[in-house]
Amino acid sequence: MQSQDYIVEMTGIIKEFPGVKALSGVDFRLRAGEVMALLGENGAGKSTLVKILSGVYQKDAGTIKVFGGTYDSITPKKAQELGIAIIHQELNMCQHLSVAENIFLGREKIGPMRRLSQREMNRAAKEILDNLRIDLSPTTIVGDLQVSKQQMVEIAKALSTNARILIMDEPTSALTANEIDELFRIIRQLREEGRGIVYISHRLEELKHIVDTVTILRDGQYICETPFKDTTMDEIISHMVGRDITEKFPRVTHPVGRKIFEVKNLNAGRMVRDVSFEVHEGEIVGIAGLMGAGRTETTRAIFGIDRKESGEIFLDGKKIEINSPADSIKAGIVLVPEDRKRDGLCIKLSIRDNIALPNLDIVCDKLTVVNRKLVSEMTQKAVDSLSIKLPNDLVDAGSLSGGNQQKVVVAKWLARNSRMVLFDEPTRGIDVGAKVEIYTLMNDLKKNGIGVLFVSSELPEILGISDRIIVMCDGRITGEMSRDDATQEKILEMAMRFESKISHAV
Repeated sequence: MQSQDYIVEMTGIIKEFPGVKALSGVDFRLRAGEVMALLGENGAGKSTLVKILSGVYQKDAGTIKVFGGTYDSITPKKAQELGIAIIHQELNMCQHLSVAENIFLGREKIGPMRRLSQREMNRAAKEILDNLRIDLSPTTIVGDLQVSKQQMVEIAKALSTNARILIMDEPTSALTANEIDELFRIIRQLREEGRGIVYISHRLEELKHIVDTVTILRDGQYICETPFKDTTMDEIISHMVGRDITEKFPRVTHPVGRKIFEVKNLNAGRMVRDVSFEVHEGEIVGIAGLMGAGRTETTRAIFGIDRKESGEIFLDGKKIEINSPADSIKAGIVLVPEDRKRDGLCIKLSIRDNIALPNLDIVCDKLTVVNRKLVSEMTQKAVDSLSIKLPNDLVDAGSLSGGNQQKVVVAKWLARNSRMVLFDEPTRGIDVGAKVEIYTLMNDLKKNGIGVLFVSSELPEILGISDRIIVMCDGRITGEMSRDDATQEKILEMAMRFESKISHAV
């Protein structure tokens, strides 16, 4: 393959941050009409590399060629001129503006008398949307759209700049199966148009549907580039983590003991209706269901974030009153939330401060003075036990990779010796190696007699880790089964039970 066949060539890229060498001589190439999967564990350097390509960061060393031209540095403006666009995992939409206004934000269409031409923006936006076969009105307010539709608007926005290189960072993390199929259709269409696509995802099972080539990074270093058809999933994982992972779902069997936790007839809004279940010592209980089934709402109501209308909660046989998260934490019930950045961490504070904050009653003396030595010991114990990768415990939580951020969220609760841990999508957006570490942590909690309840949208994960599975649909529990009796087909049948009844009635 000749050099001129590549639309992007990055060679020997080096990037350092204080205390961290993010990239050490990394190579990366992309062809026109190719979907390149950029893979690696959290902290491998994927985001840093694409931010250098899109102009967010400046490289410290190395060369960059785009469409044959060599660039010592690329600014965001230059990246846009070159046709490079990045679609971030956290969507960057102005919720109060229309679809068309978001697509042309900063590049508004101007009509006669230098006035904003809303009509021309709507016409141009509709043309882009129609070309992608996206059924959206240009005048719809973005805040009224589902996350999946907002993501389609992001793609349309990128194409409105005549982008020929699209970088997609975890584009399916919040999408349903049908929405993922629609996204893949658009990706295939863009590939046929000759655009180069860099696809970053921790959902490795997706790769077979759209990916042509794989580039793998590990610990800031280039490991390999290979056609996807010439490798196996086990080889990809081995390259990513630097070792063979023989068991993706390390499930541990343990004798089931007495009942730790019980919820009776819990009601909280439309999405939590008459929910009842139990959790025993020595078991992990998984909650499965489609998006909108009420799984997250159930954990929020238990933890005291959302007000419950009725119902009872018991811990170790005693009825407890939970009207706020503070009540729940005091009782020994804690939540690892779905959105770790928004709800689980103070990303501008240090790791040490994040772990100390919910434990001030433990680390403060009678004069409410923080015992810094105790905080340091608590933090070091958490870092060691959970294998949290960080230069030191004074760095901001927001600077860590997704997997390490998740571990910090867990660490702050384990310091309290909590009795019941609720996990809501605990492995979303983290790599395969970090997932195994989270599963191992859940198994350790189970073996130590701590109750574990976890919500997941990934059926292989539910089947691989749970000892017992609860299925929800339309705010209600529609089924329950042991791991030995469970199959994906049975879970999906229960997950769509009420929908089926409604469709038959209609």
